[in-house]
Amino acid sequence: MNHHPRAPRGDDTPPTAAPPTTATPTTAEPALASVRARLDSRLDAPARAWLDRALTEAADHPGTHGPISVWELRIAEAGRRCGHDNADGVRVLLLHAARADPQALARVYRQGTAAERRAVLHALPHLVPGPDALPLVEDALRTNDTRLVAAALGPYAARHLDAHNWRHAVLKCLFTGVPVDAVAGLAERARADAELARMLGDHAEERTAAGRPVPEDLRRVLALTEPAATPTGTPGRSGKES
Repeated sequence: MNHHPRAPRGDDTPPTAAPPTTATPTTAEPALASVRARLDSRLDAPARAWLDRALTEAADHPGTHGPISVWELRIAEAGRRCGHDNADGVRVLLLHAARADPQALARVYRQGTAAERRAVLHALPHLVPGPDALPLVEDALRTNDTRLVAAALGPYAARHLDAHNWRHAVLKCLFTGVPVDAVAGLAERARADAELARMLGDHAEERTAAGRPVPEDLRRVLALTEPAATPTGTPGRSGKES
């Protein structure tokens, strides 16, 4: 378990360099507004009040003050304050309200629990327009934590992960039992991908030779690799690594 340093005293906190750019943390993106609305429908009154205060605090003091930001402490508290089933959404909203940049996201990811790391991955498409945060995605894909793997393959990876690593991530889903529904942009990226078809075909043959069933998800992705996306169930054998 990670132990966060104590929050700085209020009189040690330097003035904020600039005021928040938005009136509320969720007005910038409809997806985040939807997350907030869902949380409001699930949280009780004390939890909603805590979330309101935490988001305002993060928006007002987004930078690092002392050894750790107050909003980072709120991220650590999210499960206890709002329930573990709601913590992912709460943490994503806090990261967005604090306008966490790639450096701050990397710090939270590096120092956080698995649940906090998962929230960072979910927040990436809302906070990082370019590929700067790909090291976090790649780190998550190297783990055996299936929830981290699933979170890593969201819209951010769909936009920025290169073809080689993306294909291997799809294979990792099949190896570890992560449903391919977790892979954002799967149909678009798999279409006409002959190399992915070859890899899937090899994996299917290995399983068959070992007397193991071929997962339905493998057949589903294989069908998507057809140029016309017409399900055939026939492993592709052509194509080269790009």
